[in-house]
Amino acid sequence: MKATEFREMSHAEVKVRLDELMEESFNLRFQHVASQLSSPIRLRQVRREIALVRTILKEHELGLRTLASGEN
Repeated sequence: MKATEFREMSHAEVKVRLDELMEESFNLRFQHVASQLSSPIRLRQVRREIALVRTILKEHELGLRTLASGEN
């Protein structure tokens, strides 16, 4: 997803997406260690998306940008 798509979501939706990404990251890392990872590029994509989501949440927390209505 792009940053603009995350900013259109509510705060709760972004948090849920972050939890999903963290779980996916855990599963991908586990597969990587077990040499069962079919797409190593997906691991990098997930890490970058996690960083993007955390950045957007931090911007919202600091008041630099706002999320969609219904944010809290």
